[in-house]
Amino acid sequence: MATVKRYKKEDMVTYCLGATVSMEYLNIRPKDVKQVYIHSAFYESETKEKIKKICSENAIPVEVNDKVFQILSQKENCFVIAMIRKYSCQLEKSASHVVLVNPGNSGNAGTIIRSAAGFGVTNIAIIRPGVDFFDPKVIRASMGALSRINFKYYDSWEEYEKTDGAGNRHFYPFMLDGSTLLHETKIESPFSLIMGNEATGLPASFSKVGCPVRIEHTGNIDSLNLPIATSIGLYEATKGNF
Repeated sequence: MATVKRYKKEDMVTYCLGATVSMEYLNIRPKDVKQVYIHSAFYESETKEKIKKICSENAIPVEVNDKVFQILSQKENCFVIAMIRKYSCQLEKSASHVVLVNPGNSGNAGTIIRSAAGFGVTNIAIIRPGVDFFDPKVIRASMGALSRINFKYYDSWEEYEKTDGAGNRHFYPFMLDGSTLLHETKIESPFSLIMGNEATGLPASFSKVGCPVRIEHTGNIDSLNLPIATSIGLYEATKGNF
């Protein structure tokens, strides 16, 4: 049995907690699945057989081991865990990107990943400091959609702008005081939708980057939360694609 311990950022492996999340990695990135653990109380025979079939075809070890679940998951409805080798990604320079500047919340990051995958924007840049995308909480919140995207970290906005953000690219920082309304903005591809930290938003310097936009809403709230704002931006940017 591979050594199992609670996740730490410096580890070489991470974990998918749950059958649905694990199946995403088994279907999309089977070569990165190192081991699969099944709980003895997992009775969904059809799903279990699918998991075993994929694992057999890809020489992935499968083990029934309840102790692993006691170590890795306190959720009563978690019956499958996939151990994932960490891997590196490169962004597609010609594609559209989501840029997250200092994202701090695992659940929010996972939700954004899921929305980005759903709207076909499968390249995400993270400006440090930022949440660890390999954290099992992020993977679970994404419902395994992390397997469908490319993501890469940058030490600064300037590093991204000069490398994978360079070229004929259109920048759209989302700011509460953005100069144009989102629904009145024609978003041109390839684009970078730039989103700030959950608590502080984007630094004022982004008002001079590209075309700053804002999402109009009533005065009943101060702002939309980050995943909702990002999802609205993704919808507006891609609504002609479907």
